[in-house]
Amino acid sequence: MSSPDQQSPDPAVPSVWTRPRRRKEQPALSQEQIVAAAVRLLDAEGIEALSMRKLGTEMGTAATSLYRHVANKDELIELVVDEVYGELELPVAGGPEGWRTALSRSGHSLRAMILRHPWVASVLGQVGLAHLGPNLMRMSERMLELTLGAGFPPGEADLAIKAVISYVSGATTSEASYLSLLARSGRSEAEWLRSLAPADRSTLAEHPLTQGHTAIPHEDPARVREENFDYGLQRVLDGLATRITRD
Repeated sequence: MSSPDQQSPDPAVPSVWTRPRRRKEQPALSQEQIVAAAVRLLDAEGIEALSMRKLGTEMGTAATSLYRHVANKDELIELVVDEVYGELELPVAGGPEGWRTALSRSGHSLRAMILRHPWVASVLGQVGLAHLGPNLMRMSERMLELTLGAGFPPGEADLAIKAVISYVSGATTSEASYLSLLARSGRSEAEWLRSLAPADRSTLAEHPLTQGHTAIPHEDPARVREENFDYGLQRVLDGLATRITRD
């Protein structure tokens, strides 16, 4: 039998959202400041650059000061992921008729967030109990409100949300990687595409069917990317619409 003073075992999955909060904080530093600095570092240099030591250097403090607020790098990643999810637009439930517009806006908002913070795509699914974060929980609650109000069958409301998020995450991950490549090249998207045009024409000449159905954007490639994304999202929503029941 364990003694009364014996501590309870650690949770199966260590997480910033399950450990007790520390009561005393260092006055000159806060968890919010650490998270904001980590997001700036990640946006500038990517997930590979993140370490407690480098973050401390960027903030002009020792890494040991950070550990008073964040136990380790894994906890820090949980916090920054939840922080950027706080940027999402979460439309109010639109009822049986407005669910599609609301889910579409949510999908576009998630895409925009991932493109602002490309590193997010590389850590999704690898951040412990990230779903317990307040912003992610708020997103899940609002989207469930949308799908339940739309009339999805019992047990399918959550699956409908996962289908939308899976499409957005998959489509945007490759788009974010492409934009990161562009940033490293130092060229605009239009310049990059023009430089690829000769190779595209040479290769497509041997594949007439593909050539006839391939459009190479030159005028506004950002608009083309958004239209391509929206086409896929709308087709996902078309499929989900067939599952909605009406009394």
